[in-house]
Amino acid sequence: MRPRKLVAIAVLTAAVALVALPGLPGSRSPRPEQPLDAAAFQNVRDTAITGGSAPDVDPLDLTYRSEGFLTSDSTFIEPGDAQTAPNARPKVTSPSVDAASVLKPPRYTLSGYATFYDNGTTAMRLPRGTIVVICGGGGCIQRVVTDYGPVKESRIVDLYRPDFFRICGCPSWSGTSWVTVKVY
Repeated sequence: MRPRKLVAIAVLTAAVALVALPGLPGSRSPRPEQPLDAAAFQNVRDTAITGGSAPDVDPLDLTYRSEGFLTSDSTFIEPGDAQTAPNARPKVTSPSVDAASVLKPPRYTLSGYATFYDNGTTAMRLPRGTIVVICGGGGCIQRVVTDYGPVKESRIVDLYRPDFFRICGCPSWSGTSWVTVKVY
């Protein structure tokens, strides 16, 4: 071995030994044991030893009682016992609300022509993630803007083909439809 290598090994060995030794600066000694609080215990006389009647034992302080404690009327379910299940699902009544009353008022409304294309997105010249409601002759749909477009100035929205014909109310050979877009 070379002397440099020998010195390096000796230094590393000394460093490992210093780290492994207890009682160096930064280490802790164990804390002394803390005595238990006497209030956590209760005096009980054993009738077998004292030869008398069983004394009444007061319950422990509620602060020392565990969360799932047992009482004299607690019931146990044994494994394999049949349990009764509800006969039917509970009935829940919800207030009837029409969809228009739930929406907040739109920030603004646009009108113009819509077209379709087969990209699977809703394209407008709005930031992605903007919620819009598009209404035409066949009805309304709510969508999220997922693409930027259309390129032509004469159109305000490009829709996915199924969405276009859902709101269009026009024959399948149509290419454009007049729509109103509410921007939220």
